[in-house]
Amino acid sequence: MRLRKKHWAVPEMKENPYVYFEGEEYRGNWQEVFQNTNGIHMEIGAGKGHFISELARRNKDINYVIIEQDTNAFVYACRKIQEEELENVRALPINAEKISQYFDEDEANRIYINFCNPWPKNRHKKRRLTHPRQLVQYKNILANNSEIYLKTDDRSFFEESLEYFKENSFLIEKYDFDMKLEEYPENIVTEYEAKWRNKNIPICYGVFRNIK
Repeated sequence: MRLRKKHWAVPEMKENPYVYFEGEEYRGNWQEVFQNTNGIHMEIGAGKGHFISELARRNKDINYVIIEQDTNAFVYACRKIQEEELENVRALPINAEKISQYFDEDEANRIYINFCNPWPKNRHKKRRLTHPRQLVQYKNILANNSEIYLKTDDRSFFEESLEYFKENSFLIEKYDFDMKLEEYPENIVTEYEAKWRNKNIPICYGVFRNIK
């Protein structure tokens, strides 16, 4: 069921200093935004921000940019960043299809994609965050040897994504069709992940290295 639009979300986000509605102007200069030379990691499809807030607390020496176009959910992630004063996180309320307009070549060092919409119908597959037209953009903005981390509950989507990564010259470093928590002690369980694990649905996990 479609959620009712939260008309207060965008005005609240525009008052949040961690949110960048005009992020295109910082393309190629994100380290200046963070005022340091730390690496830049991204989460595409950040939802309500549980994953990135925990990750940012654990890694103060890494800069994080979170991307999400659904302001209904994203407003909570942005609020959490501000309330916790996570100075190493910035938020972009944009469609990931436009990511090249916001980041320059080799500007990022890692991308996380957690439980994105699998778009199962053939006519919709081009909207996938792992679709080849997206991977072309990721290859450009990611530095050589940088990685993409992918988690999903949808095995069919994951299997097709494996082929996308192969076809676009990513090195498949690791893939797992049933990610056991005891084997991944550093894993941060997202809200969606907890939901599917409670239903005994296997979680697929992959790490893909960008080779230029």
